[in-house]
Amino acid sequence: MTLEPIFSRTRHLWQACATGGAIILSVGTAHAFPLLSPDSPVDATLTGSIDLESYSIDQPAPGLLFTDDDTYFAPRLSLILDLQWGPHWSAFAQGRVDRGFDPGVRSDGDIRLDEYAIRWSPWGDSMVNLQVGKFASVFGNWIPRQLSTQNPFITAPAPYENVFGITDAAAPLSRGAFLERKMQADKKRDWLPQIWGPAYAHGTSLSGRLDQFEYAIEIKSSALSSRPSAWEARELEWDHPTITGRLGWRPDSSLALGLSGSTGAYLLEAADATLPAESERDNFKQDTVGMDFRYSIRHFELWSEFIFTRFEVPGVGDADLASFYVEGRYKITPSLYAALRWNQQWFDDISDGHGGSPGWDRDLYRVDVALGYRFARNLQGKVQYSYGHEPGLNANGSHLLATQLTWTF
Repeated sequence: MTLEPIFSRTRHLWQACATGGAIILSVGTAHAFPLLSPDSPVDATLTGSIDLESYSIDQPAPGLLFTDDDTYFAPRLSLILDLQWGPHWSAFAQGRVDRGFDPGVRSDGDIRLDEYAIRWSPWGDSMVNLQVGKFASVFGNWIPRQLSTQNPFITAPAPYENVFGITDAAAPLSRGAFLERKMQADKKRDWLPQIWGPAYAHGTSLSGRLDQFEYAIEIKSSALSSRPSAWEARELEWDHPTITGRLGWRPDSSLALGLSGSTGAYLLEAADATLPAESERDNFKQDTVGMDFRYSIRHFELWSEFIFTRFEVPGVGDADLASFYVEGRYKITPSLYAALRWNQQWFDDISDGHGGSPGWDRDLYRVDVALGYRFARNLQGKVQYSYGHEPGLNANGSHLLATQLTWTF
């Protein structure tokens, strides 16, 4: 895993990958279409992909699947514009047409500009890069490989998609009401995960690499757990920003270690009227720390993250949780790979005010298994099966089967 700026990702975007629980058809290397003449001072290229995903779901749907149907089809068209002028300036934009950022959020269809940013590299190399816009977070090592062409699985690891009883629009009515949420079915339009996917919020970042070490720090308009609607320009506010950073060590191409941290208010403006007297949103933060690891040898790759988060909940106190995942991918033949991922999430105990100390949400474990096959340079397929377990009433379904076909151009 590297902390190269987001724009450099387009240079090698179309690597074949697969991740747990889905079937995807992807491409090895996409052809970049030049948009301007060769003698233009600006280099402008366009690349894209079409993802055709299907899900067979044991209801209630786990993760960030927003559907009550037992089967769901989620096509997506992605277009990526990459601009470069001179050795110091570049820009990037990614637009999508699909059924919502997360499958099912907009079943009737949606058109979005998910990312756009401009980057300045004062020395024309990777030592220092300043970036401004709307882009993925620098946290951890899954976000840089979250696109369908890079992810060995279709779904994300548990820390990036499992929602629980933390809300951003209102304070809990009482401590008891907060603890009762774990017995309810997931309210995905109201509740949050530790990190919402790639966290495409607005902000600015400073990143670079010095010999074996890499660094990145960003100031964003919303917390890591914020929902996609809070990432949009119409929701921008800078009264309570989130600061996130990562330090990495990569002694060689086979090994990478990283330490990430983030702090910032997670409540939305809508929650102001429900907060305790003489308090404000900045009194209630989401603090997150994480350690990440990557190792590769010959045909095998291994990734892992351990993430600890504390939410300061109005009227309740600290709600802590820890998550862990480890995933591996083995290249069986030049075209076929297999991947396996283990996910776990633990929720700390909270006093119920009556002498008891129950966990504030359901502990989770989940295993994801995937196969990926490259049919052609720009066509790859994946199939993923996932089995997860949560105790209690109204828990998410245990079984998920997903397929994905990806064509890049």
